[in-house]
Amino acid sequence: MEYRQFGRTGLKVSVIGFGGIPIQRVSGDEAVTLLRAAQEQGINFIDTAQGYASSESKIGYALQQVPGEWIIASKSMKRDAIGFRAELVKSLTALGVESIDLYQFHNVSTYELYDQVMGEGGAYEAALKAQEEGLIKHIGISSHKNFIAKKAVESGKFVSVQVPFNAVEDQFKEVIEMAAKRDVAIIIMKPLAGGALDNGNLALRYICEYPVTVIIPGMQKVEEVIENAAVGNHFEPLNPDERTELSRIASELGTTFCRRCEYCSPCPEGINIPTMFIFDGYYSRYNLQDWATERYWSQQKTAHDCVKCGICETRCPYNLPIRDMLDQVASHFERRNK
Repeated sequence: MEYRQFGRTGLKVSVIGFGGIPIQRVSGDEAVTLLRAAQEQGINFIDTAQGYASSESKIGYALQQVPGEWIIASKSMKRDAIGFRAELVKSLTALGVESIDLYQFHNVSTYELYDQVMGEGGAYEAALKAQEEGLIKHIGISSHKNFIAKKAVESGKFVSVQVPFNAVEDQFKEVIEMAAKRDVAIIIMKPLAGGALDNGNLALRYICEYPVTVIIPGMQKVEEVIENAAVGNHFEPLNPDERTELSRIASELGTTFCRRCEYCSPCPEGINIPTMFIFDGYYSRYNLQDWATERYWSQQKTAHDCVKCGICETRCPYNLPIRDMLDQVASHFERRNK
């Protein structure tokens, strides 16, 4: 496995890390199996968050069964000192550790929220205190917004910045280069564009060519762990044909697509919004209309149940027109259902 310097921390992390969002969907014993497979493949970096449902607790349970020199990263959505401290305590308890290697301010999306985090009585103040107490070792930040990531790198107050970056979303190239020059670690989320890029090998190799620190694809199957880790264990740059193929896939996707981050959830009507777009992807891109239609109509709630309240759109970090996209999904399956 290739290991890269984690900014100015002195830590060395596997270039392929373990993204912890999907682990909430598996059992505790399955989580143990996943972490054991990751360890066997040389992965030593785990990313999770207080907001990822049972992710922290399942990773904590697995860590007890699979001890090792893990580097654990988690996050808090709280912007004030009191709220941040409370979530940090929950994270420590769920993970079953006395100290978290990297604790991040999760999904900071506006200048106002950034200023709240960094201001008097803000979360950064609480993070510094927790660091002095040994509860966290390093402080980082995550954002889906280029201007926030740039501001964070320029501030010199964070050892790492976590951003989405892949063959479709390359707006963070400047930030990546800037971070490399300033010795700030870059954690890459959404490397497969939320699963929209179906050739994980090409997608991960594309990112590895940049001066990023660690890439954290979400994994919930042992096969995914092995396939993703293989990129770090036997890295080969993309050849011209592979680069052309990845560009073709990216151009077909465009920019208006779901990354499956699940920030839109929960829907008040009970619609699993990302799942609707998954089925529509199989319908529209992979010529599996019958398969997708059967599974679409097996759901308790579908895109047809959307009442257009718009709550999901206020939560989406990509500002997607989710209501219009659900309309399109419904129109596809309406035609098939008639």
